[in-house]
Parts: sequence; structure tokens; C-alpha cells
Amino acid sequence: MSPLLESYAAGAWFRADDEGTPLLDAATGEEIARISSSGLDTAAMVDYARRVGGPAIRPLTFHERATTLKELALMLNQHKDEFYALSARTGATKRDSAVDIDGGIGTMFSYASKGKRELPNDVVYLDGSVEQLGRGGTFLGQHVYTSRPGVAVQINAFNFPVWGMLEKLAPAFLAGLPTIVKPASQTAYLTEAVVRRIVESGILPEGALQLISGSVGDLLAMLDAQDSVSFTGSAATADLLRRDPAVQERGVRLQVEADSLNASVLGTDVTTEDPEFDLFVKGVVAEMTVKAGQKCTAIRRAIVPEPMADAVIAAVSARLARTVVGDPTDEQVRMGALASLGQREEVRRAVATLRRSSDLVFGDPDHVEVVGADAAAGAFLSPILLRAHEGAEEPHDVEPFGPVSTVITYRTVEEAIALTARGRGSLVASVVTHDPVFAREIVLGLAPWHGRVLVLDRDDAAESTGHGSPLPMLVHGGPGRAGGGEELGGIRGVLHHMQRTAVQASPDMMTAITGRWTTGSARRVEDVHPFRKSLRELRIGDSIVSEPRTVTLADIDHFADFTGDRFYAHTDPESAAKNPLFGGIVAHGYLVVSLAAGLFVDPDPGPVLANFGVDGLRFLTPVKADDSIRVTLTVKQITPRSSADYGEVRWDAVVVNQDDEPVATYDVLTLVAKEWPPAV
Repeated sequence: MSPLLESYAAGAWFRADDEGTPLLDAATGEEIARISSSGLDTAAMVDYARRVGGPAIRPLTFHERATTLKELALMLNQHKDEFYALSARTGATKRDSAVDIDGGIGTMFSYASKGKRELPNDVVYLDGSVEQLGRGGTFLGQHVYTSRPGVAVQINAFNFPVWGMLEKLAPAFLAGLPTIVKPASQTAYLTEAVVRRIVESGILPEGALQLISGSVGDLLAMLDAQDSVSFTGSAATADLLRRDPAVQERGVRLQVEADSLNASVLGTDVTTEDPEFDLFVKGVVAEMTVKAGQKCTAIRRAIVPEPMADAVIAAVSARLARTVVGDPTDEQVRMGALASLGQREEVRRAVATLRRSSDLVFGDPDHVEVVGADAAAGAFLSPILLRAHEGAEEPHDVEPFGPVSTVITYRTVEEAIALTARGRGSLVASVVTHDPVFAREIVLGLAPWHGRVLVLDRDDAAESTGHGSPLPMLVHGGPGRAGGGEELGGIRGVLHHMQRTAVQASPDMMTAITGRWTTGSARRVEDVHPFRKSLRELRIGDSIVSEPRTVTLADIDHFADFTGDRFYAHTDPESAAKNPLFGGIVAHGYLVVSLAAGLFVDPDPGPVLANFGVDGLRFLTPVKADDSIRVTLTVKQITPRSSADYGEVRWDAVVVNQDDEPVATYDVLTLVAKEWPPAV
């Protein structure tokens, strides 16, 4: 008997107490493994995640968590050959496996990078600016994101056993949550292999990742309001989850990605001679054949102008005729098997339903020529192209989760939008056009019904990742039928797992709570210039208040001549006097900022290595000739870099005039050495 897949629970591998259910090779029909979670203690798993996993992750800063994700991705990269071999048994070709395995690892790399670049080296994330809640500035509000003391449960679909797990794990871990993974049984042997490598590596803190091989059992009954469930799968199962007491009564957060009748729309401007025609055809064929069409983002509906239907069908059919189906390990094969014989039967039933209102124009659902494999033993299916009748309902209601697409015709842009919207909400739509007017009109019409819209033409085709590729920096999810959920989207995917809270406090308390200096809180002015302090010596609130500097007409004239900025408000007294905002010659804003830098900069070599930017610059009060300015510079935020001998310091800069009116406000960004003098 083949081996029984194990679960990883409460720090140990668990083997079920029964023989389990057989899992078959999608291409050969041979038994690979068996699966069961009988006897698994899910209550112990949830307790372990909360008691061990969460407390191990939450003290780590975002940067430390990001570093861990990068180490994990590097480790998994070293074992890709092992994963590819198992992936082939799911029916995936080498190209299909890259989408799943490399795509999942790449997503981890992306989140590791974003965690370092876009999140603070802290455990708190600030959302937006401080809100002043009182006239005197002593009562403030600030939205903050903090980690929840719960567990992230992911219930995944069979089509992406690696990417499905890693794209959920990465943002949850960055958010400070331990994860329990429940992969779909058909392909769980690949997920289990990846989890084994992760556990063996010891890279993740203990309790950060657990695995259920088999049924979830009573897992949902163990969850409460601090926990979340992320589900990818059928709308029917999603409905069961929505009605579960964990969600309805105990407030468990539920994120759903369900059925999706994605569409690709060919623009009215495109002819067979245009490059966009080939782009459209290639896109449809790719989405029908990659992963044998078993993608939540695959093109199920090809919506084309009525006069172009015959040409599109002929071109798509010609490409499909050259698609070799068979053994996924064979180099000449372009499309492997579906994940299981049962899955093939589901697709056949869906095709039969679609044929009530559509004509079969390519393929045979009951017969396919295969290379290097037994068509009867493996879950092979011919690519199927259909053409919908006028007014057909089924193509907008039935999702054939396999290599199937239906051509639907339209006459007007309004009709194209209406047809696409009949899918009742989808993950993605693509629009293939080179007409900007058409593109704007249809994208604005499609956007409310889709989580992502790709506009494809000759200009972006070379770099486009394609219709069906979710990217870690863009949101993945869709409204309505697609589940109403949202994953990825860069840091949005991290914040989705965290709690946003409005904190009200005094400036000093707000600074203490957020770790970021707040206007109105205490400053520390010492004899030592802050620019003489290393990163380890600097403290939030360290400040310098400069001496005043008079801005002369000669300064303004020189700056105008030197820079070439001879805007009339700086050079023409008569015209400047007529300007209702200035009423006379005023200094250039950038002259004011330059002079301010001269007031606070310490000129000698020291721990401040570079100025790398200015954020939020605003000019508030015009500076006229013979006005004086002075600047207050305060350490606002300190972010050490774990991979360098320096870190980032954000300084709050306020420039005022002789009447203490704010002239300019901005943040100065510098790189500061951790030690000074540097260690030899």
C-alpha cells in the first residue's frame, strides 16, 4: 500500500489511525499516496498556534519577519527539482509547474522585499496622518495596525498546491499570524512535501506553520473572533463556510475566492491584420491550456465583435490543433492531464450543459489523442471551444474548470460590458485593444465587476504577464460570484490580517505608543548636534533649533540667475505685486528649503552618510525679501537596516519666519551609520 500523508500538528508529524483514501497520478492513474486526518486533534493545533506560534512571531519586527521569508524562499528554491517531479503527477507540465512552484516562491520573495521597503522596522504600522482632535493640539488621533493574537487558517484548491499555500502564508506571517494549512486532497502530496522541507529547515519559528492532510474535521469549531479563514474553492463550499457558526456567531473573518467566469474582450478597433488580434488569440489559447485550464483566472468567455467571430474561432482552433496533449513530463507535450478522473467528469458535465445553447467548434469532450500516456488511464481531455447562440444563458452561469472557453459575440460597447457583467463578478477581465477611447469606456464599465482588469496591446505585450497571472503587488480577488474577497495587493494583503484601531492620546503618549515622533510632543535639544550622533545614539525627539537667517533680495536674484528659475513672482516686481497670493517679490520655495538645509546641516564628516529624499514638502507662507527664517529639525523615526551598517532616519523639519508662522514643513530622509567612527 502507498504511504499515508501526514499532518504536521502541535510541533510533531501526525499519522492518521486509518488506511486513508487513495490519491492517484493524474496522468497514469497509479496510486501515489493515501490521505486521512482521522484522529487529528484540531483543538491542540489551534491552541499550539495561539500559545506557541503567535508569541514567537509577534515580537519580531516587520523587517525580521521579512528576512525570515527571504531565507525560506531561498531554501525552497534549492528543492525545486523535487517539487517539480511531484507536480508532474498532478498532471502539470514543466510550464504549469513553474506557474505554481516558481510563482509561489516568487511571491515569498516579493513579500520579503516589500516588508523591508514599505513596512517599518517595528511591530506597529501607522495608517495615514495624525488627526488633530482639539484646537490646542493636545488631543490627537492616529490609526494604527497591530497583530491579532489569532491564527490564519487557509483552505486551498487542488490546482495550485504550492502557490496557493505560499501566497497566503507570506502576508499572514508578515502580519504576525501563525498559519494552519489545509490543502485540497487531490494534490496534497505536493503541499506536504513543501511543508516537510519548511519544517526540516527550522527557518520558521515553532508553531508558525501547521498542516492538515485530509479533512478539516471540527477545526472551525475551535476558531473565534481573532482568527481568520481564507478559502479558495467552489461557491457551494464558500456558502457553507459563510453559514458556519464560527463566522456567523463568533466573528471569524472569512476571505473567499470562489467561482469566476472570467472574460477577455476583443476591441472593436482590432482587425486580423493588427498585432492585437494575435495577442487576443494567444491569450485565449494560453488560458485554455496552461494547467489544463484549471485556473481560477482562466478565460471562460471570449467576447468578440460579431464580425470578428469567425476569424477568432478559426485562429484559436488552428492554435489548439497544434497543442500536444499527453504525458506532462514529455518535452513536446503542451497540455497535461486534469487533476483527477473525477475532475474530468465534472468538466464533461459542464460542457454538456454549455452545449444546450452553444455549438462545439473545436475538440471532442469524449476523445483526445495523447502522446506518451494512456488516454483511458489518465485524466486527459481535449481543449474544447464553443460558440454561444444569441441570448445564451449557460456561458454566463456555468464554469467548466478545465480547457474550455466559449466565444460570445457583441455589437456595441454597452453590450460587451453587459455581457461581461452577466458573470456576476469575476477575478479578472482582459481587454485587447489599441483604441484608448474604447479602452477607457469598457474598463470603467468592467471595473465594478472585477478585481483586476488587464488592458493588452502592442505597447505592453512584451512585458505583460498575461491575463491569468495574479501578481503579489496587485490585488487578487473579485466581487459577487468570485467571492467578494481580496488577497495579495502588496502590503494590503498584510494589513488585511491585522487590526486597525483608532488611538486617541496626547502628543507625548502618541509618540510613546507609535514609536514615531508626533508634532506637539517633547523635543530634546542637547549640546551635541544630532548629526554627530550614530544611529545607536539617536533617540526619537532629538532636535536642533537653528539660528535665524535673513533672506535678502540679493539671495532671491542670485538663486533665479543660478538656477534659471525666473518665474515672475521672483523677478518682476510689478507683475508680482498684482499676484493676489504674494503681493510682491517672494523667495523661491526651493531657495527657502536650501537655506534651511544650510541652517541645520553639520558640515563635517560624521555618521550622517547621505540625504536620500524629502517627503511631504509643503510651502505654507510666502517669504519676502528681508524676512528671516529658522528651522527646527527633530528625529521622527529611526529604522535600522538589518543587512547594512546604517539605517534610515526620518527628520521632521519645520521652517518658520520672524513671526513664528510656518513657512514650510517636510520630512528629511537620511542614511545614518550605526556606529561612528565605523568599526574597523
